[in-house]
Formats: sequence, C-alpha cells, structure tokens
Amino acid sequence: MSANAKIVLRKKSNREGLYPLAIRITKNRRSTYQYIGHYIELEDWDEKNIRVKKANINADNLNSLLSLKLSEANKALINLQSEKKDASANQIKKEIYSSGKNLTFFELAQEHLDELESSEKLNRLSTDSALVSYLLKFHKSKQLSFQEIDERFLKKLMIYLKVKHSLAETSIMNILVLIRLLFNKAITQKIVNRELYPFGTDKIRIRFPETTKVGLNIFEIRKIESLDNLSSIELHTRNVWLYSFNFAGMRVTDVLWTKWSDIYDNRLHYRMNKNSKLLSLKIPEKVLLILSYYKDDKRSEDDFVFPELKKANLDDAKDIYNKRKTATKKFNDNLKSIAKKAGINKKITMHIARHSFGNIAGDAIHPLMLQKLYRHSDLKTTLNYQANFIHKDADDALDSVVNF
Repeated sequence: MSANAKIVLRKKSNREGLYPLAIRITKNRRSTYQYIGHYIELEDWDEKNIRVKKANINADNLNSLLSLKLSEANKALINLQSEKKDASANQIKKEIYSSGKNLTFFELAQEHLDELESSEKLNRLSTDSALVSYLLKFHKSKQLSFQEIDERFLKKLMIYLKVKHSLAETSIMNILVLIRLLFNKAITQKIVNRELYPFGTDKIRIRFPETTKVGLNIFEIRKIESLDNLSSIELHTRNVWLYSFNFAGMRVTDVLWTKWSDIYDNRLHYRMNKNSKLLSLKIPEKVLLILSYYKDDKRSEDDFVFPELKKANLDDAKDIYNKRKTATKKFNDNLKSIAKKAGINKKITMHIARHSFGNIAGDAIHPLMLQKLYRHSDLKTTLNYQANFIHKDADDALDSVVNF
C-alpha cells in the first residue's frame, strides 16, 4: 500500500486570516487532510523545514505536537501495511482517526470539502464552501456538535437565512440538503445516534419550490442569428451560445472542452463533464459555419476549438475551473447586450441555450430521444424537465371552456 503522511500548512485561511496546520495523507496521488486544531500566520510557516518558525510564540509546543501527530499517523500506516489493508486516502484516514465520534459538524464539513477538492470536483466545492460559510455565520463558532442540530436549530437557521441574508427558498433548501448529507455521514460514522436525525415526514422536510424555466422561441433565436451589428467579442459569444443550442443545449463546460479531434465523420463525439456519459451527435449545417470561423486558429488536431482553454494548464484542475468560470461570466455579460440589440426582453445566459432547445422541442420529440440528447440517467428527470415547456394540453383545455 503506497501511502504517506506529511505535515502541511493548508493555504485556506479562516476569518481571522490564520492558516490551519494539518496532516496530509496521500494514496495514489489522492490526498485528504486531518486538521490538528491550530492556526498560524502564513509568514510563521517554514515551508522548507516543514515546521513553525521560532517567531511564533507557540513554536516549540506546536512543532512538538506536529511531530507527535505525524509519528502517530506513520505508525498507523505501518500497521495498515503490515495487515495488508489496501484502501483509499479517505479510508486510511478513517482507519487512523477512528475516534471520529468526537468530530464536530464543521470538522466533518471540512472533510467533505477536502474530498471534493482531492477528487477535483471544483464546481461543487465552490458551491458547498459557500453553503458552509452561511452556517458558520449563523452559529458564530466552529464548535457545533451534531447533537445540537435539531428541529429548533434548523428552523432558526431558515429564518436567519431568509431575514438576514435574503436567501431565496431554493438556496435555503440547498443548505438543508448539505446538512442532511453531513448528518447521514455522521450517522454512518457513529458520530451521532440515528434517533436524533432531524429530517423526515414529521420533522424538517426539504421541499424545493417550483421554478420557472424560460427558453427562447424560434422567432427570438432567428433574431439573434440575423444580428449584423455585433462587436467581435459579441460575435464570439453568439457563436458559443448557438453552438450550445444546436447541440441540444450542450453545457458550457463541454462546449469549451470541445477539441478538433472530437469532430470526425461529420459528427461530434464527446464525454459529458457532469456525468461522464458518451454522446455522438450529427453536426448541423449551422454548426459547420461556426466551426469554420475558428479553423485558422487551429494549432493541432488535439487543440481546443474555442480559445478560452488554449492557455490553461491542463494538469491544474483549478486553473481550468477558473478559466471556465471567468469565460462563462463574460459570455453571460455579453449575452445581455446581444439580447438588447435583438430586442429580446427575456434574460439570456449560457444555460438558457438548454432551456431554449427544450422550449422548441416541446412535445414534438419522443421523451426517450430527449433523454438521450440530454443524457439524463432517469427518464423521469427528462419528463419533469420537459414539462416546463409543454403547454398545449392546458391551452386546449382552457380554450375548450372559455371560447364560446
């Protein structure tokens, strides 16, 4: 079992600007962290010698503690190796620190965030980090046991989020979903008794409000296609948006990841970033015109079609994530001016390309085919999504009564 433990200073500061000391456990290039509960200034850390500098008033005690924790971790790794136990970094951590019964909510939350980071699920990491920060603002302390999270706590939290932060109902429900996820983990790890579970039919129920999905219609898309007074930046944004739309509302992450090598036999072959599913789609004539716009910048068959990721460090998931995030924001800003020039009052974003495809598809395409185009794992997801855009039966029923 090729695994190792190392003392590190995590580069994520707390609200006071201090950085946490931790033991990093790595297996097969995957890492997880065990925090020792102490924070220091960034300039107090000796990266070369892996120790707290003498300038810190508690340097001697902290370095002794770090040495002890590292020794404990290495002994546990040796024991696991002698027992020939092959496990992931997270499983090794659980084996070593089996006294997890004392973990607080925020310690388990940090473990969850670390797991997301180590598995490079950076979009989810960004979202869940923000949700955890709301909980910390509410409780004002990281000392929160799972036993304290009861129905009364959650009800007060929901009121606080709505009144103090003006969060929408959907955002509040997302925070409850994260708490529920961590609570279930705590039950599994025997940190808290299942009888204290605060969610359920007769307890706190998580109910997401119905949302309105608005897409463009054919007339509005034609208006965008026919615009001839666009700047070069707006023209590029329109190309990316229409590329997405013409491929059944392809997600912007997958659009930007398109390489010339993915295009052959007049088809686009790609693997969805969200669920890793493979998809092969015929390239529409309109997309061929868009592709021709970028052929002069093609450096190799393995080059990206669109420029946003050409300078990205493909070995650095954070760099890729940040460049995609920046590009999406710029696209959405440009789409506002495009909508204005086209005389469209609806809000247009990159994701609206997906809604627009669904709106025009309506009930004209069989749900099973739509499921394939959307790459939904469950047909029910497709039916629920498409229901937002199918109004004919309701319209006909209304007309049958009022048109007399």
